[in-house]
Amino acid sequence: MKDTSPDRTGHGDGRTERELREALEALAGGVLPDPDAYRTARGEWLRRERRRRLVLAVLIAVVFALATLIGLWVLNQAPSDPGVIFSGTGSPSAEGPSLTRLHP
Repeated sequence: MKDTSPDRTGHGDGRTERELREALEALAGGVLPDPDAYRTARGEWLRRERRRRLVLAVLIAVVFALATLIGLWVLNQAPSDPGVIFSGTGSPSAEGPSLTRLHP
């Protein structure tokens, strides 16, 4: 048996659609907007934006300070004696092997 009700097929006199439209219009007519809704929403958005920027600035400052401290710690771990390169005992090229020069 074939069901031909307007609710299932979408055909018919449009009574269901009209009733639904009237119900939604009545429901929408009873909704009154809050007069301060925009100001409240904008204030909350600005507060979140400020908080986000503050957190980002603090995070950048912490990363910079941490990188500086790590760099100073690494530099402090270097040996204090001058080492071979900067010993000042003589020129390494004068002590090492050199090419012989032919004088005419």
